[in-house]
Amino acid sequence: MSLPLTGLRIVSVEQYGAGPFGTQHLADLGAEVIKIENPHDGGDVGRAVGPHYFGPGDSHFYQAFNRNKKSVTLDLKKPQGQQVLRSLCQHADAVFNNLRGDLPGRLGLTYEALSEVRRDIVCVHLSAYGRDGERAGWPGYDYLMQAEAGYLSLTGEPDGPPSRFGLSIIDLMTGTTAALGLVSAVLGARQSGVGRDVDVSLFDVALHNLGYLATWYLNGGHKTGRAPRSGHPSLVPSQLYRTADGWIFIMCNKEKFWPLLAQAMGHPEWAEDPDYRDFAGRLRHRERFNQELEAVFVTATTADWMARFAGRVPAAPVYDVAQALDNPFVQARHCLLDAHDAGGRAIKGVASPIRCPGEAPLTRAAPAMGADTDELLAQAGYTPDQIASLRKTAVL
Repeated sequence: MSLPLTGLRIVSVEQYGAGPFGTQHLADLGAEVIKIENPHDGGDVGRAVGPHYFGPGDSHFYQAFNRNKKSVTLDLKKPQGQQVLRSLCQHADAVFNNLRGDLPGRLGLTYEALSEVRRDIVCVHLSAYGRDGERAGWPGYDYLMQAEAGYLSLTGEPDGPPSRFGLSIIDLMTGTTAALGLVSAVLGARQSGVGRDVDVSLFDVALHNLGYLATWYLNGGHKTGRAPRSGHPSLVPSQLYRTADGWIFIMCNKEKFWPLLAQAMGHPEWAEDPDYRDFAGRLRHRERFNQELEAVFVTATTADWMARFAGRVPAAPVYDVAQALDNPFVQARHCLLDAHDAGGRAIKGVASPIRCPGEAPLTRAAPAMGADTDELLAQAGYTPDQIASLRKTAVL
């Protein structure tokens, strides 16, 4: 057996978070991902994102997004750099970038530019606002997308200021969406023999994630707002409750769970109360209902309640990041791994969520800048003298 993307080669002009996160999914699944880094500006800007570093040009942030990849230094703004790019693409299935929307065309990263190298090559473009339209040349970042797509209006307490997600969720989801677009287009190219451009943008993904909230508004004019304690807009109980020593999140998102919760809390009569019997009744009486539940929840600790529910009622303790990673269940699930760099140093990280039973995960740490330049150019047909000449003229 082998990992499912073994043999897939991707040349990637990527930096920071969204793009590298997407291609790391592919690298973890066996694809050969070749990072193209500008030799004159420090390469992937993620290498310099602090505040934590393993060494110069090797931040914790960079290591989180670039496991199992290779690195080539190359100046794409020089004609010789463009020729090297085309040489690398001769044996690549896809070219990926997460540049500003107006840059792929200038840097020869489109299907129009590369189809004469390979008719079946796939060119994937991850940008802020797309490669066409009035915002093609705009820079854009995750938090801006959350703001404009309505996320901040949905997050936090109703009487508080608008709040963003604690994670760069749009970057992460756009990277994952781009990875799906890439493998889908490669599959299509292998069937048809013809490649294509594929576009994914932070803005489009942010808007697409509105999902059922968008459907409610577009078809019924319903404008969803914030509910107290991170509550679900219509399902009750589905929110945070205070316990004796912290918080617990309950999600009785099917009617069958409510009687089980009432019984576990020592109040089986609640399940038959006409005001609480179904979702509609609990929603109408949400404030009183939640006050009654919390009066019971605060009599025991979060751990006590979790032991009492024990998988019968959908519930979770509210952890900080350290508690989440130190959770014994994380260890039992093998959710963490050690990746190793060229010197044998172990770098701890979160394993790929895509499991391939029978296959051990790949565990190469993110590459040093340009670590694979000579090897990959030699594979592309360049002699040692030619490589030395390219380096002398600052192409590499």
